Amino acid sequence: MIDLPPIPNEHALFALLLTVFALILFSRDRIPLETSSLFIIVALTLTFTLWPYGAGADRLDPILFFTGFGHQALIAVCALMIAGHGLVRTGALEPVGRTLSKLWSVSPMLSMVSTLIIAALLSAFVNNTPIVVLLLPILISVSIRTNTRASSILMPIGFATILGGMATTIGTSTNLLVVSVAADLGLPRIGMFDFFVPASVVAGVGILYLWLIAPRLLPDREAAMPDASPRLFTAHIKVPKNSFADGKTMRELIEKTGGRLQVTRIRKSEQTYIFPLPDATVRAGDRLLVKDTPQNLKEFETILEGQLYSGEQMVDEDNPLSEKGQHLAEIAIDRGSPLAHRTLSELRFADTYQVITLAIHRKGKVLESMPSSMGTVRLRLGDVLLVQGSHESIEELKRRGHFLVLDATTELPHTHRASRALVIMSLIVLAAAFGILPIAVSATCGALLMLATNCLDWRDIQRALSAQVIFIVAASLALGNALIMTGATEYLASSFLVLASGLSAHGIFAGLVFLMAIMTNIVSNNAAAVIGTPIAVSIAQQLGLPPEAFVLAVLFGANMSFATPMAYQTNLLVMNAAGYNFSDFLKVGLPLTILLCAVVSWVIPAMYQF
Repeated sequence: MIDLPPIPNEHALFALLLTVFALILFSRDRIPLETSSLFIIVALTLTFTLWPYGAGADRLDPILFFTGFGHQALIAVCALMIAGHGLVRTGALEPVGRTLSKLWSVSPMLSMVSTLIIAALLSAFVNNTPIVVLLLPILISVSIRTNTRASSILMPIGFATILGGMATTIGTSTNLLVVSVAADLGLPRIGMFDFFVPASVVAGVGILYLWLIAPRLLPDREAAMPDASPRLFTAHIKVPKNSFADGKTMRELIEKTGGRLQVTRIRKSEQTYIFPLPDATVRAGDRLLVKDTPQNLKEFETILEGQLYSGEQMVDEDNPLSEKGQHLAEIAIDRGSPLAHRTLSELRFADTYQVITLAIHRKGKVLESMPSSMGTVRLRLGDVLLVQGSHESIEELKRRGHFLVLDATTELPHTHRASRALVIMSLIVLAAAFGILPIAVSATCGALLMLATNCLDWRDIQRALSAQVIFIVAASLALGNALIMTGATEYLASSFLVLASGLSAHGIFAGLVFLMAIMTNIVSNNAAAVIGTPIAVSIAQQLGLPPEAFVLAVLFGANMSFATPMAYQTNLLVMNAAGYNFSDFLKVGLPLTILLCAVVSWVIPAMYQF
């Protein structure tokens, strides 16, 4: 029979129960992360205010739970998000995309491994979301030109960016949190490249798997957005004399088409237009301005006994419909999107952004498409909208930064400020790498330089910052403090050691890595990192082993977001772009997770000699 440690005090039990509840909340897509995080912070501060822990000078001050908002890790994360947005905003990454596009036309096999390596290297210094957004339209276009399955390319590239993020302290917000929490616990601060060597070994094994094995495991999936898309076209339906529409009201015409006819204006003459009010009467010679799919336009032409025109040219087999200047784009709904858990009508999407939504795709299948009413569909994380608009409207969507726009029809932005942004990002990395400045300071200075050199303005900074990241980090740090201060961390560490009794130090270390990998695929990786770091340090201290090694176990384990699509937002992006199913992530991601856990469990103990 296993004898667990004595049950901790009531406050520690409350902190443990609240942590379990928080992990459940963080895994619920229907509840915004900001709301869940704020609830946890309020629950902690209110409970420890009304039910104090300790007495006198030893009393725990609940205000300490707010310190996460000013924590150096959060400052660094926010400043790096701003600097990374500067690279995207100025088009500094555009040459990389152009080079890769040319490379694929030479040798797809070598191009695949080259793209994996380049994606991983970029992700060691820049947030991987813009890198995936940059590469997706390029790789989809490449797959069409080279007759290669997009589904065999996109998931490996997405996973490569996660692998690259493990290599440095600034690769992901998870790394920054682990390193900062470990320093708060009294450990020597881990430098930017201190774990680059083991990370390179892990990434090397992972990239070989993604290059040689993963494409063979992935089935041939149809992309979420096929080429045969339901474009909308603007056309005129001319009303001939003695046709059905001649002399009828708009209400009668709409009823005749089953309520589907949507007329923008009625043209009476070259200069005279009237609004299509229900009682407006249509006469011979009038033109109805309609915007719809080709199939519907031809159907309306038949039903109303009219003549369909595109501009001044009558539509027939020799003169098909055309809509010059219009582009298609795909918009992925991620955690930072204003459309997450909302409807298009609530956001007044068409009026605000001047684009028309043609279809909603969910998990690779069309959920709603024209002419169905899509305004009332409540959108979920991972949904993809197919929209149509002018070149300027699509570019404005990108500039606003509110959405992840996957668009292969418009050119990537590139400005003369791109070189400035690259220099600033290089200075941020070098200053932190050589210990000249802490990363929180160097990144903040870099954000200021982005402003001073006009690479960004304050509106760009507002778009770069994510309320979800800010609140999840602050809430995770508050939970971590509660676990440490009440002794819950010691209890969890002791319980873990009791359950792992009989295992060697290598076995305990491997168990911790696997535990973190499981947590990060179910709940927030940041929460897993902040909660797991103090537990890992306590385990190491009780075993008399180097705490830094166990901190790295948490860092690597919490980054292994491969087994589920909801584990990381880039997984959702590639899921919809290539039409993957949940099972595809399990089929490829689970073996990768097990493989990398085994590699980490061998490399880190060998590095620290235990």
